[in-house]
Amino acid sequence: MIHSREQEIRNQIFALVKQLYELSQKDKKFLPSQTPIPYAGRVFDEEEMVSLVDCSLDFWLTAGRFAKEFESKFAEFLGVKYVSLTNSGSSANLLAISALTSPTLGNRRLQPGDEVITLAASFPTTVNPIVQNRLIPVFVDIELGTYNVDTSALEKALSERTKAVFLAHTLGNPFDVNMVLKFCNDNNLYLIEDACDALGSRYEGRQVGSFGDMSTFSFYPPHHITMGEGGAIATNSLECKRNFESFRDWGRHCWCEPGADNTCGKRFEWQLGGLPRGYDHKFVYSHLGYNLKVVDMQPAIGVAQLKKLPSFTEARKKNFGKLFEALKGYEDQLILPRPTPKSEPSWFGFPLTVKKNAGFAKNDIVTHLERRKIMTRPLFAGNITRQPAYADVEYRVVGGLTNTDRIMNDAFWIGVYPGLSDEMIEYVVNSFVDFLDSA
Repeated sequence: MIHSREQEIRNQIFALVKQLYELSQKDKKFLPSQTPIPYAGRVFDEEEMVSLVDCSLDFWLTAGRFAKEFESKFAEFLGVKYVSLTNSGSSANLLAISALTSPTLGNRRLQPGDEVITLAASFPTTVNPIVQNRLIPVFVDIELGTYNVDTSALEKALSERTKAVFLAHTLGNPFDVNMVLKFCNDNNLYLIEDACDALGSRYEGRQVGSFGDMSTFSFYPPHHITMGEGGAIATNSLECKRNFESFRDWGRHCWCEPGADNTCGKRFEWQLGGLPRGYDHKFVYSHLGYNLKVVDMQPAIGVAQLKKLPSFTEARKKNFGKLFEALKGYEDQLILPRPTPKSEPSWFGFPLTVKKNAGFAKNDIVTHLERRKIMTRPLFAGNITRQPAYADVEYRVVGGLTNTDRIMNDAFWIGVYPGLSDEMIEYVVNSFVDFLDSA
């Protein structure tokens, strides 16, 4: 409990923090061709700064009151039972796959040599946890326009070793959830949703991240909300929650919160493995785990960001809409993005694919935009099987990866994040028009 004098001092500090924020924003203006236009970035105000300072004054350096608040509110937002924080979205992916290797799952556990269906048009840390757990990634192709899984390839990818499907909602555009869920349910497969780029997107009115056995999120600065670093896993399964928290917390069998003891009520009564009966349960390890926890200063930022998520989502939709309207007259040169049916994306970016007969190559238009200080990005790893890190990785490819190779060669994306002003969007549009009209 904070005493009145302590609270008074804190309030004085908070007032100074607000003044500092206001000073930092003075004289900031957009200068065309001089001010960089990022593909994404953090959007914050004095509220996040005050929350961060408030937390730092507690000096509770591991997960604490802000972590609990964020996990509870984020679970409520998603419509799931459980949310657990971790130090990054990549760690969330690692923990989600690792949790499915737990012996607690019996004959449904993933074991070395089992297969996980995923995309080659992917971010590396969606694929890496599969490889790191000695599982076999099975790569299927994507659709142009949605940049999501070609669901017609799923049945072809199925084998007797298939145990799970791990897919991202690409750039915030939900994959065909109904088709993927039916495939998983029909074949008794786990589904992990990588929603790291899709927070706030909906499918049939439900938040993405609420459909799979588990879902993962990232709070890295370019994402829909930020904690600087940070990630989360969501689930409706208490068993999955305990498993991935065990892997996150050194592999412990104990599920006590930091600073707590004897939550189970029998701390010195367990007998597990070859340990003597009564060995301290806080130091019993049932998994080969890590330390991938957050510090409370991360969710201190997150609780302030979460309040802004609805306005962030609307800003992304608005910016996306302006770009789409401006560029739809150039569909003879560019493949424009299209939402998955039944979805309402909170777009992470605006993807474009240069058509074969456009009269220019991807690198031509990307170079033009970058010279004008407009940041572009490829669709992550392109075809990940062609990346040097995967030269010796065991994987299986189903059919061809024709569209995956196509986006590697011909696709890029630009930003739609809430930090882009109307003036910036207008400059981006004019830069496209200048190039496309002269191509």
